[in-house]
Amino acid sequence: MASSASIAVADSVWRQMKSSRSGLVSRCSLHFLFGKNFERATIIVDQGGVKRVSGNPSCRVLFLVAGESKEEYLCFPEHFCTCHSFFFDVVNKGEQLCCKHQIAVQLAESVGAYKEISISDEELALILCRI
Repeated sequence: MASSASIAVADSVWRQMKSSRSGLVSRCSLHFLFGKNFERATIIVDQGGVKRVSGNPSCRVLFLVAGESKEEYLCFPEHFCTCHSFFFDVVNKGEQLCCKHQIAVQLAESVGAYKEISISDEELALILCRI
Protein backbone atom coordinates (compact mmCIF):
# COMPACT_ATOMS: atom_id res chain seq x y z
CA MET A 1 0.00 0.00 0.00
CA ALA A 2 1.34 3.43 -0.95
CA SER A 3 2.07 5.47 2.17
CA SER A 4 1.64 9.19 2.65
CA ALA A 5 5.37 9.39 3.45
CA SER A 6 6.21 7.91 0.02
CA ILE A 7 3.90 10.38 -1.65
CA ALA A 8 5.53 13.27 0.22
CA VAL A 9 9.00 12.08 -0.86
CA ALA A 10 7.86 11.76 -4.48
CA ASP A 11 6.37 15.26 -4.41
CA SER A 12 9.62 16.64 -2.99
CA VAL A 13 11.71 14.95 -5.69
CA TRP A 14 9.45 16.31 -8.46
CA ARG A 15 9.69 19.84 -7.03
CA GLN A 16 13.48 19.55 -6.86
CA MET A 17 13.67 18.38 -10.47
CA LYS A 18 11.38 21.16 -11.71
CA SER A 19 13.41 23.84 -9.96
CA SER A 20 16.75 22.53 -11.22
CA ARG A 21 15.56 21.25 -14.65
CA SER A 22 17.88 18.29 -14.19
CA GLY A 23 16.98 14.69 -13.52
CA LEU A 24 20.45 13.37 -12.79
CA VAL A 25 20.43 13.78 -9.02
CA SER A 26 16.90 12.45 -8.56
CA ARG A 27 16.99 9.42 -10.87
CA CYS A 28 17.91 6.96 -8.09
CA SER A 29 15.22 8.34 -5.80
CA LEU A 30 12.60 8.07 -8.52
CA HIS A 31 13.61 4.55 -9.44
CA PHE A 32 13.44 3.56 -5.78
CA LEU A 33 9.94 5.07 -5.41
CA PHE A 34 8.42 3.93 -8.70
CA GLY A 35 10.45 0.90 -9.81
CA LYS A 36 9.58 -0.50 -13.23
CA ASN A 37 6.99 2.24 -13.82
CA PHE A 38 9.78 4.84 -13.74
CA GLU A 39 11.75 3.01 -16.42
CA ARG A 40 8.63 2.68 -18.58
CA ALA A 41 7.88 6.37 -18.09
CA THR A 42 11.36 7.37 -19.27
CA ILE A 43 10.76 5.43 -22.49
CA ILE A 44 7.50 7.33 -23.06
CA VAL A 45 9.28 10.67 -22.53
CA ASP A 46 12.26 9.66 -24.71
CA GLN A 47 9.87 8.77 -27.53
CA GLY A 48 8.08 12.13 -27.30
CA GLY A 49 4.90 10.59 -25.95
CA VAL A 50 3.75 13.44 -23.70
CA LYS A 51 1.53 16.24 -25.01
CA ARG A 52 0.59 19.26 -22.90
CA VAL A 53 -2.76 20.46 -24.20
CA SER A 54 -3.98 23.92 -23.21
CA GLY A 55 -7.38 25.37 -23.94
CA ASN A 56 -7.81 28.81 -25.41
CA PRO A 57 -8.85 31.25 -23.97
CA SER A 58 -9.21 29.52 -20.55
CA CYS A 59 -5.58 28.29 -20.33
CA ARG A 60 -6.84 25.06 -18.72
CA VAL A 61 -4.31 22.27 -19.11
CA LEU A 62 -4.45 18.51 -19.46
CA PHE A 63 -1.98 15.95 -20.73
CA LEU A 64 -2.31 13.25 -23.35
CA VAL A 65 0.20 10.44 -22.92
CA ALA A 66 1.02 7.73 -25.45
CA GLY A 67 0.34 4.15 -24.47
CA GLU A 68 2.18 1.07 -25.69
CA SER A 69 -0.32 0.31 -28.44
CA LYS A 70 -0.48 3.92 -29.69
CA GLU A 71 -3.61 4.87 -27.74
CA GLU A 72 -3.49 8.12 -25.79
CA TYR A 73 -4.47 8.40 -22.16
CA LEU A 74 -5.91 11.50 -20.60
CA CYS A 75 -3.75 12.32 -17.61
CA PHE A 76 -3.71 14.75 -14.72
CA PRO A 77 -0.31 13.88 -13.20
CA GLU A 78 -1.14 14.36 -9.52
CA HIS A 79 -4.70 13.02 -9.56
CA PHE A 80 -5.91 10.83 -12.42
CA CYS A 81 -5.16 8.81 -15.55
CA THR A 82 -7.56 6.95 -17.84
CA CYS A 83 -5.30 3.89 -18.16
CA HIS A 84 -6.19 0.50 -16.68
CA SER A 85 -3.13 0.46 -14.42
CA PHE A 86 -4.26 3.62 -12.65
CA PHE A 87 -7.56 1.99 -11.72
CA PHE A 88 -6.16 -1.42 -10.79
CA ASP A 89 -2.73 -0.74 -9.28
CA VAL A 90 -3.19 2.77 -7.88
CA VAL A 91 -6.86 3.12 -6.94
CA ASN A 92 -8.08 -0.44 -6.44
CA LYS A 93 -5.06 -2.25 -4.97
CA GLY A 94 -3.07 0.75 -3.73
CA GLU A 95 0.16 -1.00 -4.76
CA GLN A 96 1.59 1.93 -6.72
CA LEU A 97 1.83 5.66 -6.03
CA CYS A 98 0.90 6.42 -9.64
CA CYS A 99 0.90 4.89 -13.10
CA LYS A 100 3.69 5.20 -15.67
CA HIS A 101 1.73 7.84 -17.59
CA GLN A 102 1.51 10.10 -14.53
CA ILE A 103 5.24 9.60 -13.94
CA ALA A 104 5.94 10.39 -17.62
CA VAL A 105 4.06 13.70 -17.32
CA GLN A 106 5.90 14.67 -14.13
CA LEU A 107 9.22 13.75 -15.72
CA ALA A 108 8.44 15.56 -18.99
CA GLU A 109 7.38 18.69 -17.09
CA SER A 110 10.51 18.54 -14.95
CA VAL A 111 12.86 18.56 -17.92
CA GLY A 112 10.68 20.41 -20.44
CA ALA A 113 10.32 17.38 -22.74
CA TYR A 114 6.72 17.58 -23.92
CA LYS A 115 4.88 18.74 -27.03
CA GLU A 116 2.84 21.90 -26.48
CA ILE A 117 -0.56 21.98 -28.17
CA SER A 118 -3.08 24.81 -28.00
CA ILE A 119 -6.71 24.11 -28.84
CA SER A 120 -10.06 25.82 -28.33
CA ASP A 121 -11.91 25.34 -25.07
CA GLU A 122 -14.61 23.54 -27.06
CA GLU A 123 -12.08 20.99 -28.31
CA LEU A 124 -10.74 20.61 -24.78
CA ALA A 125 -14.26 19.92 -23.54
CA LEU A 126 -14.65 17.18 -26.17
CA ILE A 127 -11.46 15.52 -24.92
CA LEU A 128 -12.74 15.65 -21.35
CA CYS A 129 -16.01 14.05 -22.47
CA ARG A 130 -14.03 10.87 -23.20
CA ILE A 131 -13.62 10.21 -19.49
